[in-house]
Amino acid sequence: MSTLPEQDLLHILENTAPTVWNALAGSHVFITGGTGFVGRWLVESLLYANHKLALEISPTVLTRNGSHYLLDFPETASRINVCEGNIRDFRFPSGEFPFIIHAAVEQSPKPADALLVNLEGTRRVLEFARHAATQRFLYTSSGAVYGTQPVNLSHLTEQCAGSSASYDPTTAYGQAKRASEFLCAAYLHQYGFAATIARLFAFSGPGLPLDRNFAAGNFVADALADRPISIQSDGTSVRSYLYAADMAVWLLTILVNGEPARPYNVGSNQAVSIAELAQAVSRASGEDVPIQIACHTVHGQLPQRYVPSVERAQMELGLRQLVSLEDGLQRMFCFERERAERALQKLLQPTDLKHTELVRG
Repeated sequence: MSTLPEQDLLHILENTAPTVWNALAGSHVFITGGTGFVGRWLVESLLYANHKLALEISPTVLTRNGSHYLLDFPETASRINVCEGNIRDFRFPSGEFPFIIHAAVEQSPKPADALLVNLEGTRRVLEFARHAATQRFLYTSSGAVYGTQPVNLSHLTEQCAGSSASYDPTTAYGQAKRASEFLCAAYLHQYGFAATIARLFAFSGPGLPLDRNFAAGNFVADALADRPISIQSDGTSVRSYLYAADMAVWLLTILVNGEPARPYNVGSNQAVSIAELAQAVSRASGEDVPIQIACHTVHGQLPQRYVPSVERAQMELGLRQLVSLEDGLQRMFCFERERAERALQKLLQPTDLKHTELVRG
């Protein structure tokens, strides 16, 4: 059983090239960040492929607290191995792992800690890859490595030379991602395994947190709570949103077929303003949800942009956006409403952990 919609998991199965599934078949796959939005979609995609195609992929998920993971994700916990440990010093599981996906992100309010913890974590996972006979390594980086997008530039390409200001402590996340990309390339050069890089932008879809700094999630939460959709700006900033099922297809493809040390933007190239996103959420909810905009637009000021060019992924890997923004938002509403209905039932059902292997590190 999966907690993500079967419609979406089937979408991933059918739109990921058979060569990708053939490469992963029978392999051990190590995943960091498996409890996060990105990692959760990848874990459940692999398990669904196992169920439908009998691929015998064996996922191992690194988590700080194995017991909590088993309680929080009982639907998947019995079908994976859990490696318990901290990203910076976890004990290496025994055996070979031909595929590793490093999707973990450590949060810290202190800029120096945010930089160093994430960089040390990436170094530790790369060291594990070196010892685990890893063949393909995927690092989920971020569009934050580009720094602020020039307002007169419509789309960010992988060749854009911009970067976060080295003296700005608020850019710790982007600095950590950029430095981690360098580490991936350095390990590729020194040790030979194929380290691939995916620069993630903005997404929508089931499982997106509704109470964090994600506009799509915040707006859906407002609509579900029967309150006006609140825009804490003038609504002119421009973003783009790739649906999570498409994201999973892209990431699995980059893992197996991406050119080593060659970054690929992962996102939608279809730009929408924050105000347009709010309007799309209102329509997708099925209700006439009012929208409140906190600020007036400053005359003559160009809107901020954060929109990728995805031509490289399209041309080299054949990747496309298949789920529209509005369709994706409608699926988010269906998921959240069904999840609320299941929540009470879940409280009455005991959790069976007896079949799950817990590797303590």
